[in-house]
Amino acid sequence: MFEEHRAHLVRVGYRITGSVADAEDAVQEAWLRLAGLDAGARDEIRDERAWLTTVVGRLCLDRLRSAAARRERYVGPWLPEPLVTTGEPDEPLAAVVRDEGVRMAAMVVLERLTPPQRVAFVLHEALALPYAQIAEVLGCPEATARQHAARARKIVADADAPPRASNAEQESLLARFVDAIARADGAALVELLHPDAVWVTDSGGRAKAARRTIVGAEKVARLLLGLLTQYGEDLLGGTSAVQVNGEPGIRTPGNAATPAGVGVLAVRDGRIAAVYQVVNPEKLTRLPG
Repeated sequence: MFEEHRAHLVRVGYRITGSVADAEDAVQEAWLRLAGLDAGARDEIRDERAWLTTVVGRLCLDRLRSAAARRERYVGPWLPEPLVTTGEPDEPLAAVVRDEGVRMAAMVVLERLTPPQRVAFVLHEALALPYAQIAEVLGCPEATARQHAARARKIVADADAPPRASNAEQESLLARFVDAIARADGAALVELLHPDAVWVTDSGGRAKAARRTIVGAEKVARLLLGLLTQYGEDLLGGTSAVQVNGEPGIRTPGNAATPAGVGVLAVRDGRIAAVYQVVNPEKLTRLPG
């Protein structure tokens, strides 16, 4: 029974916290609580999936609140821990990354929400949990849970995250992007990038990287050409294709000059609207071998 619900529960925990470790810890704790119930208490649970979802939601809300202060001290932009897979159907995270809501662009938008808003949005919009159950998770009246969800919906709608592009379009753009970098072709880079493109690198101060978001196609192109001048072939050495949060991405192994990392694109109107790159080694401990 637990394995039947595990992917669903990890998906809930990850969308709330942005951390695979926190999600898996919450799922394990929820299972231990269920297993620890006596027969009478277990018989009172009409829907084990809903019960486990509620427990995971409450545990992740606690983790999200405790993480708020740490994120205020975080060095540079903060991105969710990337879910890196190779496309094999039997991978542990394969079922998790099938969810549209775990795309990096969608996850980044959730960072704009308060912890109660994020929990209400994930549990209601993504999982269709009733507001009464969400109120139980949040420890508030049902009307307040509705308000949190409504405000979250507006923030997410106003953020206007780029919609998911087809894998073929993303793979083509990614290949052309890497080729333009390798050739130091600034004009080609600007043409591939949306005019309002952003480059977001999460290093946590633990790897050499830009500590602010780079905005605008020409600025992003200049950044890349500058990095190429500085690092030469080491910049793209050993790059391989992977799936990052269910979308085509790249993995760089790192070397003496450049940090290891993973990156994924967001696409709008046939051009690259955002590049999300994670080089914080603490967020790369679960990469597939």
